[in-house]
Amino acid sequence: MTDTPPERSRWALTLAYDGSRFFGWQKQADGVPTVQTALEDALAAIAGEPVAVTAAGRTDTGVHAAAQVVHFDTGVRRAAQSWIRGTNSLLPAGVAVLHAQIVAPHFHARFDACGRRYRYLLQSSPVRSPLLAGRVGWTHTPLDIRAMSRAAALLAGEHDFSAFRAAQCQAKSPVKTLYSVRLSGTPSLMALDLHGNAFLHHMVRNIVGALVYVGNGRLSVEGFARLLAEKNRLKAPPTFMPDGLYLTGADYPPEFGITTPPLPDWLWPNLGAVDN
Repeated sequence: MTDTPPERSRWALTLAYDGSRFFGWQKQADGVPTVQTALEDALAAIAGEPVAVTAAGRTDTGVHAAAQVVHFDTGVRRAAQSWIRGTNSLLPAGVAVLHAQIVAPHFHARFDACGRRYRYLLQSSPVRSPLLAGRVGWTHTPLDIRAMSRAAALLAGEHDFSAFRAAQCQAKSPVKTLYSVRLSGTPSLMALDLHGNAFLHHMVRNIVGALVYVGNGRLSVEGFARLLAEKNRLKAPPTFMPDGLYLTGADYPPEFGITTPPLPDWLWPNLGAVDN
């Protein structure tokens, strides 16, 4: 990395967004609001030229990001703060650039990512909280968080996650590695944190759906283990709502100088561990 950009430079941005305001990350032909469209339009206005961005991972409608990484190329010379403040002045309220830096010309936000991190926030209460609407997933049934924690621990390591794979998933292989899986919080408000090398389409939401079944007694911990082993999506519980899902970071080789920021306080990073 250098302080002075070359004639054409590659920039990496870290951004956050409220997924409930967009129809997902990816630009769509019908022109509905997406994060990619909003960001490219704002960057193009600052650069005075068309700008195309590539993201670490695509998110669906309603899914949020606390630290999404993207890259783009430009021949325009701007300081990092100019990209941040100028772009944010043109973005809608639901998305903001948090950080900008020049990266090596061969850096790729998607293909160089060696890990991704997600958090799912789940509320269990008889009545859905209007103050948390769109920010957390919700179920009205009481949940056994200890049973859920025991089931979640079975996901760590390398597995064929076909049982939690959406039918429209385009990944070449259903085999992925989860470096860590942690359930924290209380039966009324909990957080599921997953850190893995890659994720299948709807994988986290499908895992949450199955864990909710474990928590409300419709699926035992042993049944959850069989579900994982049988690799059959048709036998699994339904996909859970997107509201509580956050992309919280992506990992890159140290050579690129991009670090995953800590979870912001508003994502309740200090929810206590579950006592199994």
